[in-house]
Amino acid sequence: MSTTDTGWTPSRRSDPDPLEPVLHIRPSSGRARFPFRELWEYRQLFYFLIWRDLKVRYRQTYLGAAWAVLQPLLAMVIFSLFFGHLAKIPSDGVPYPIFSYVALLPWMFVANGVSSAANSLVNNTNLVTKVYFPRVVIPMSSVIVGLVDFGIAFCLLFVMMFYYHIVPSARSLGAPAFLLLAIILSLGLGFWFAALNVKYRDIRHIVPFFTQLWLFATPIVYPSSLLPEPWRTVFGLNPMTSVVEGFRWCLLGTGSLSLAMLAISIAVAVALLVSGALYFRRVEKTFADVI
Repeated sequence: MSTTDTGWTPSRRSDPDPLEPVLHIRPSSGRARFPFRELWEYRQLFYFLIWRDLKVRYRQTYLGAAWAVLQPLLAMVIFSLFFGHLAKIPSDGVPYPIFSYVALLPWMFVANGVSSAANSLVNNTNLVTKVYFPRVVIPMSSVIVGLVDFGIAFCLLFVMMFYYHIVPSARSLGAPAFLLLAIILSLGLGFWFAALNVKYRDIRHIVPFFTQLWLFATPIVYPSSLLPEPWRTVFGLNPMTSVVEGFRWCLLGTGSLSLAMLAISIAVAVALLVSGALYFRRVEKTFADVI
């Protein structure tokens, strides 16, 4: 049968356009490396995931972004009533409401970021199993999106400082450094819990319990000055201790910043970030099969 009888003409395979970018997907080697180059290439996906999480978080909500303020505000009221008024816990010479609120700002950011990152891969199963991209963008976007809530809740802090006649000093310029420490800690724990949650679904039950215990192991409702040395320095093994005390030192001028405790906290946070990122990369190739 000729081609003119059927109207079908065999197509000739065209050569690829030399100007069209070509993506080469290769299996990962035995050594786990963090995909810095791929993160830059997929930066638009990273921005999209952040924007999507923001829209989903406040979709069909009556109060909308006000929830970012209500969470630390209501916690501050409860802590002020029970720990500040009834238990008479000291607050380093500042009113207890603002003493606890300053600590709750970074704490809420880290706690919500770790919880969201832990469930991020499981909540994006369809995306993980169907499309190739560096999987680290999912837990990273879950953590970074919390900066929006942090910024909204931080605005209320200025109102409280004005109400309590607290004038910010030059120390306030150091607050972003402690926020960076909180981000490093959130990413490190987020990588660990997200990777483990793919294989062990018990993690989604462990994380809330771990967060509750972590709350009282962090000097949020009490100052770290209650602990004598050397226990106060050992307390730096919990990086949130330095984050919370650093925010109070920068914004309220309370306490004294222990360099030894800060050095220990930075070392632990960086170790969690590096080990979490390497473990995530090592098991990343199994996500699509296990999830």
